[in-house]
Amino acid sequence: MLMEETTEQYGHEQTEKSEYTIINIGNDPVMQSAIDVLSTLGSKHKVILKSRGNSIPNAVAVANIITEKMLKGNSKIQKINLDTVAAPGIGSMTSTIEIIINKI
Repeated sequence: MLMEETTEQYGHEQTEKSEYTIINIGNDPVMQSAIDVLSTLGSKHKVILKSRGNSIPNAVAVANIITEKMLKGNSKIQKINLDTVAAPGIGSMTSTIEIIINKI
């Protein structure tokens, strides 16, 4: 039996484990996304930022704003995962990033 993965392009995605939240970063304004992440970190201790393609710099900027400005000393980047997804048949490749932020 094959399982399909469904992803939302923007917004919050709740996972089965209540200890973290996945936030997909798109082309929204960076400060708006950072405030969304900050409000999520108020109730969760771990946030995973996901982004792909041209919106990867926005995810990196949001992670830097959270860890260096808003929650300096109270948060850290636990891990960064980089990957590339190849579209079948046409050979087009899209980069993806996952940034895991922990609140200390």
